[in-house]
This record gives sequence, C-alpha cells and structure tokens, in this order.
Amino acid sequence: MKVSSQSHENPTDYREIKLPVPWGHICGKWWGPTNVQPIVGIHGWQDNSGSFDKLAPYLVERGLSFFCIDLPGHGFSSHIPQGLVYDHYFDGVYYVRRIVKTYRWNDVTFIGHSLGGCIIFLYASIYPHDVSKFVSLDTCGPCGRNGTKVLRQANLNIDQLFDAGDDFCYGYDEMLNILMDGHNGSLDKESCEILLKRGLKPAKDKENCYVFTRDPRLRINALPFFTIDEIKDFASRITCEVLNIRANRGTKFDDPENYDITLDAIKRQAKRFERVVVEGTHHVHLTNADRIAPIILNFLINRTE
Repeated sequence: MKVSSQSHENPTDYREIKLPVPWGHICGKWWGPTNVQPIVGIHGWQDNSGSFDKLAPYLVERGLSFFCIDLPGHGFSSHIPQGLVYDHYFDGVYYVRRIVKTYRWNDVTFIGHSLGGCIIFLYASIYPHDVSKFVSLDTCGPCGRNGTKVLRQANLNIDQLFDAGDDFCYGYDEMLNILMDGHNGSLDKESCEILLKRGLKPAKDKENCYVFTRDPRLRINALPFFTIDEIKDFASRITCEVLNIRANRGTKFDDPENYDITLDAIKRQAKRFERVVVEGTHHVHLTNADRIAPIILNFLINRTE
C-alpha cells in the first residue's frame, strides 16, 4: 500500500499524509520526524486535524513526532459511501486500528480530544496491550447514559438520518460566524480560521462561495450510547498510562457524576494515572495550547515512577 506525503519547508512544520483506504483515503498532518513512530492525535466531532495546530509545535520542539488524522467525513479525508451512516465510536476504533496495522506500530501513544478521546478510550480497552500512553482532552470516554433515556432518544436519532441533506454554500465570513456561533464560545476567531483551512472548499460553479468539507451526515447526533455500567466495564480493561485534562469551562455532561465514576474505574488498573483541571474551554488545546503543553510533555517524556 502506497502512502503519499507532501512536505513543507520549515523543519518544525508538517507533512500532508494521504493514506489509501477502500472507500477513498484518510488524510492527516504529520509533524516532526517521519522516521520514528509518532504520537497519534484524534480530533473531536466535526473538527479536523487542524485542531492540534497550536499544540503540535510544542511536541516537535521536544523532539517528538505527532501524526494527527482527519477522521473519515472530516477535513480532507473521504466521506463514507452514500447510504451508510457514521457509528462514530466503533467506526473510529476501526479507523485507528487500520492505521496502526498499516504502519505496523506497537505500544502506541495517543492524544484524543472529545470524540477522539472517546475513540481512544474504547481502543485502549479493546486493545489494552497495544497502547502505551493515552492523553484525554476534556472527556473521560463515551458518556454513560440512563438506559431509559437512550431508548427514548433512539428513534429520533435514527429518523433524523433521513434528513441529512447536502450542505449549503456560504461566503467565507459567514462560514466563520457559523463556526463560532456553533461552538458557543469554545473557539475564538483565530481558532475557527485554523479549522476552516481544512474545513471548507470552494463551491462548484459559484464564485466566492464555499461549502464545509465535513460530511453533512455528521450533523445528526446518532452516536451510540452506553450505560454507565457498560462504560465501567470498558474502563476496567484500560491498563496503559493515562492523563486526563479537563477544561473548567468545557463540556457540560447530562450526568456529570459519571465523569468521576469513569475515571475512578480507569485509575484502579491503569499503569499510571494523572488528572488535571485547567482554565479554558472545550477547545483549550487549540485556543490556549500553552496551558496544557507543559502538562502533556511532562507526562509523555517522564518515565513511570
């Protein structure tokens, strides 16, 4: 299998990666040396690998390699075939596994934000011997939900998938405002501009008009849901080193107590466990990377005591 890459001139910059898959390709940004196994970064729902643009240079400056992918349907990666729907959690595990097996990596270190953190939570549970370290940003794993609530919402989630039509086109400034408004203060203007570098493309046959690169089917919140008991079972299988960074103005969960329950379940058998709360929003790794970079570097570089 041929993996294509395009390098940039600055040695601290990145290479564009294009990995062939049966439905098209998975794209990403590889920061730092490409002759060593990288840390793998997985972004959040409807974001893209640009989410790590502010954090990556801190890692590269310390000699680390960092490969951030665009999940299928996001950024520059191909959308899944028409007629299918996204199972964000387990599809994500499959995508990560496919990349790991393609490059034949072992003892992988991951950084996951939001949905990306949920995917790596599941991956570290399903493949506990293949994960060395796991940094989770403003998530603990898939939200544990009340079973009655899950069943009550299931029919709505499924029926909404039939209405996930094509995206409309917008002017650049309008797209910027849509992105900022949609994140309710989690992103500033500069951060939105970074995400739009991989998040928009020119509309066909219309000047000065753009469409989002992300698949409109992603907008439907059809994520699979788990009960807290199921989440605890997954958590009990995670044995790698774990760092959890929570933003004090980050995601508000329906059942906030489940965050602590999940982390407590991870802590019981994790080789090493650290938990930190920082000032910032859900996208603190993009808006204020300087606040979390030292914490992450200390965790990644220092050996287990």
